[in-house]
Amino acid sequence: MTKPPRTRIASDLDISRMVCGLWQVADMEKDGTTLDPHSAAAHLAAYAAAGFDSFDMADHYGSAEIITGTLLKRYSAEQRRPVAFTKWCPEPGPMTRDVVRRGVQERLDRLGVTSVDLLQFHWWSFEHPAWLDALHEMKAMQEEGLIRAIGVTNFDAAHLGLALADGIPIATNQVSFSMVDRRAAGDLSELCRARGVRLLAYGTLCGGFLSEKWLGKPEPRAIADWSKSKYKRFIDAAGGWDRFQALLAAANSIARKHGVSISNVATRWVLEHDSVAAVIIGARLGESEHRDDNLKAFGFALDAADNMLLGQAFAAMTPIPGDCGDEYRKPPFLTASGDLSHHLSAIPSAYEALPMQHRKGTRISTGSVWEPIAGYSRAVRVKDMICVSGTTATHSSSRCVAPGDPGAQAVYILDKIAASLAAAGGRIEDVVRTRIYLRHAGNWEPVSRAHGRVFGTILPANTLVEARLVGDYEVEIEADAVIGAAD
Repeated sequence: MTKPPRTRIASDLDISRMVCGLWQVADMEKDGTTLDPHSAAAHLAAYAAAGFDSFDMADHYGSAEIITGTLLKRYSAEQRRPVAFTKWCPEPGPMTRDVVRRGVQERLDRLGVTSVDLLQFHWWSFEHPAWLDALHEMKAMQEEGLIRAIGVTNFDAAHLGLALADGIPIATNQVSFSMVDRRAAGDLSELCRARGVRLLAYGTLCGGFLSEKWLGKPEPRAIADWSKSKYKRFIDAAGGWDRFQALLAAANSIARKHGVSISNVATRWVLEHDSVAAVIIGARLGESEHRDDNLKAFGFALDAADNMLLGQAFAAMTPIPGDCGDEYRKPPFLTASGDLSHHLSAIPSAYEALPMQHRKGTRISTGSVWEPIAGYSRAVRVKDMICVSGTTATHSSSRCVAPGDPGAQAVYILDKIAASLAAAGGRIEDVVRTRIYLRHAGNWEPVSRAHGRVFGTILPANTLVEARLVGDYEVEIEADAVIGAAD
């Protein structure tokens, strides 16, 4: 094979199954020196000529968008130009029409295009509900022709499902996926198969650790490279260096059997998941370029014996905790910069904390039109007790989220409850009781699974009953919490 195969991720958009990731541009520019866009674009042109013509970047990958824009200018309207993905990663806060359009327009301007091929959206904390506003405005921009396809990045299965249920036409979800980090092979892949969403897998080579270079080598102690710092944390979380060496040994045995490299085996393992559209391989422009070797991943297939050998190595490892994207939102923070709790604590509260008028305490308002009409608060804190009112999937002041989908509504509600608790100085871990009201008792399972995703280790007291609910709401949930209950 001389070029990587292609796959379709949207009705009018096909990509290489091996995408060039440009995150290392930021690493190369971290000393303040900016890469020359013309010489860097020439390196991208060499990738494109070899069939690696799909490039992934983000607003925070240094000058990657500008470099790619310089490349795209070299193609006439009659020529098939490379495909450019980028990401928009705004800080949580109100996602007004103006905020979203400014963010997207900056991507258009830096790339020098009239339509972004694939615009991928990242959101730090789902407790702040404005992420749905951003995606709905992006949908409007897609309908105007400013975005060809909408993607998300680091979304877990629950929130990807919620976005889809709320009418967002998501084409892709870019997540960590490797023989070390196998979270995407579970619920997320199942959802993607059912809904036609394709996964873009990054971290497939664990920053280069999944290679012969590290087979039989002592554990590294000092790592300067951002990418390797991140994936060493994944290796530690997966059981440590010795278990990782056992995985490398298994992959090496398979590699020798097929006459390929360990990296080829690691790549092939991810590509053989039917939910995966493509793997993203880091391109360090002008330095290590392994195009010919990378192509070997398409020249063989893993057989039953290979998968059994890998399965034995997987069984000895510790599964990475949580779902995809959790590494950015909760401990253990498996990122290049490590602990992100300071960043998350700086995110503005979604709701307003106000003093109570007739007793000592705090009340939380979400701005709902019904709170002043009916005379209630979303939550009330008195001393160490927080009581959260019956909560529905009402977005902003009146819109019902994900009508007809009880599981998706429950996901949204539990985020809203968590945000209410945080505004009152509590945490979801402080919850000691929940009550669930279902329009139809037969919908207990998707709602219970959403509840279990949040409370599976907290295990509060719980009651679930069938009730006649108003409007399009399928479920309503209330919660009581005691501050310090989790300490």
